[in-house]
Amino acid sequence: MKLVPLGEKVVVRRLEAEDVTAGGIVLPDAAKEKPKQGRVLSVGDGRLLPDGTRVKLSVNEGDRVLFHAYAGTEVKVDDGELLIMGEDEILAIVNGSA
Repeated sequence: MKLVPLGEKVVVRRLEAEDVTAGGIVLPDAAKEKPKQGRVLSVGDGRLLPDGTRVKLSVNEGDRVLFHAYAGTEVKVDDGELLIMGEDEILAIVNGSA
């Protein structure tokens, strides 16, 4: 199944949680936080302005993005959980190895 977001919505897959801290401590599943980064899988056609024109979104498919831990709406699809969120819930696009 493929999700196609509408308007200024974005479909994001969370990145996997880290298994080891920076200090080398191995974390059990119960201690892991929800990842706050994800990969954009699909974007809507943009925000609709009052005059009827659309503004293209700032994020693109494939971008790695940063968002709040509880941003978006979780949906289950064939291959796992995805998030559908508004572009305004995305805090930043991550470039490089962060």
